[in-house]
Amino acid sequence: MCKKNLLILIAITSVFLLAFKRFEDNRYFEILKNLEIFANAYKEVNHSYVDELEPGKLMRVCIDAMVGSLDPFTNYISETDIEGYRYLYDGRYNAVGLEAQKMGDWVVVTELLEDSPAHKAGLKVGDAITAVSGQSAKGRSAEDVMAFLRGVQGTKVDVTVRRPGEDKELRLTIERAEIEAKNVPHSGLVAEDIGYIHLNTFTQNAGRNVADALKALKDAHPNLKGVIFDLRDNGGGLLNEAVNVANVFVPRGEFITAMRGKVPEWDRSFSTTLNPVDEKIPVAVLINKRSASASEIVSGALQDLDRAVVIGQRSYGKGLVQNTRDIGYNAKIKLTTAKYYIPSGRCIQSVRYRNGEPVDIPDAERAVFRTRNGRPVLDGGGITPDIILPADTASGFVRALLTQHIIFDYVSEWMRKHPNAVDSIETFTFKDWDDFQQFVKHRQFTYETESEKKLRELATLAASEGLALQAEIQALERKIKADRTGEMARDRARIVREIEQEIVGRVYFQRGKVRKRLKNDPEVETAIQLLRDSARYQTILRGKG
Repeated sequence: MCKKNLLILIAITSVFLLAFKRFEDNRYFEILKNLEIFANAYKEVNHSYVDELEPGKLMRVCIDAMVGSLDPFTNYISETDIEGYRYLYDGRYNAVGLEAQKMGDWVVVTELLEDSPAHKAGLKVGDAITAVSGQSAKGRSAEDVMAFLRGVQGTKVDVTVRRPGEDKELRLTIERAEIEAKNVPHSGLVAEDIGYIHLNTFTQNAGRNVADALKALKDAHPNLKGVIFDLRDNGGGLLNEAVNVANVFVPRGEFITAMRGKVPEWDRSFSTTLNPVDEKIPVAVLINKRSASASEIVSGALQDLDRAVVIGQRSYGKGLVQNTRDIGYNAKIKLTTAKYYIPSGRCIQSVRYRNGEPVDIPDAERAVFRTRNGRPVLDGGGITPDIILPADTASGFVRALLTQHIIFDYVSEWMRKHPNAVDSIETFTFKDWDDFQQFVKHRQFTYETESEKKLRELATLAASEGLALQAEIQALERKIKADRTGEMARDRARIVREIEQEIVGRVYFQRGKVRKRLKNDPEVETAIQLLRDSARYQTILRGKG
């Protein structure tokens, strides 16, 4: 290189570095300027606003608004949120082992963990919590009551409950313990030659627990033709456990996922490190629209590697990586720092949201990638199954029975009348249909369809604009009501299924709900038929079917 060219290169480089330094200086000046503006505004509002304010609550609103403008997964975690955060990421927390919802004035127990402190102390699903440690729970939110129940392992908490059908309140003393929720609530046979493993969350030891379940199935049933791996409704969890779960079915050294973001030093790739339990046995993975994050890594990686056939509905579409940063006073911020990519090279992140929920992206707008066998797969917007099945959605009538807690309250009453009625999950069948109908009638249950809501809005709008549409709207309302006649009879099968699920869950806990659901599960039946048809299974994986 001649001296003249070298001087030109040095000059260009100097200009570039000077421009970059000026850009960085301007950027940091903007940050400092806006921090000062924010601090002054916050101080002025606290000092001068007409009503007394809580500084902590006001700051929470500010931070929530800031992170809420980014994506649905970037969150502020205050000191009081830490216990719930700990459970979300490692499956352990110090509490009593129950879930609850607000129903009317009270928070009601909706689920108990088997052998948890709450279960051992005598709490039952359906109990309304009226006081915790002598403090009234009336009108409090479920989050508030659950916060009161959490505490240091080994300490005790007094809980007063009102049990359906009993006049006197019960006072129970519960000793808090470290709770570890089971991430594999059920595994076993769903047919004489087909195994089944249900994973509901990617908390600590998920990979080991799935591996143990598969080993137990293979040891007990040497002629197993295939395994159904159920990731429906699994919202994800720990990234390393996603790799460990995939490792159950694929060899050591197989690339599963990579994280790539703004800071190159944080980019990482993840490959399997252990020998698999079985890299040959046919696998059908079940997913739905609530299968997210780690569930999508596993189902997507197994699809990309042509190791499993994916069945169900398109998954949620969360391809973002969150990390937490301490920001002082035991608070944290959970921040999206990267996107993850699976073996074909695709990213499954949905890039469009509406009201915090991902919006389906048309296939024509999604980039095409290839699996190991050359099958086309699409990026953006989740994992599309190899076999797409319609979602099992409840009708508006059934949803109303569930959301208004009609079925829940009925089962509480039914359990009181039939305390020993459920002998086994397999043989239990609900037969008190007439009794349920009378219960619904007694509760004076009503609900409004979406069509009726829109008509009501139209009536209001028409009146405000002086349009004479009252007769036409009333005619449509009568037509809708006439069409709704007999809805309970039409939805009987689904209602009975929901009642049976709730009753069995009261007796056999979460494992009972899973096993009962499998009795009439069209997606499981589709998977059984596929795994028994080796030719079709291989044809799909080769991209020819």
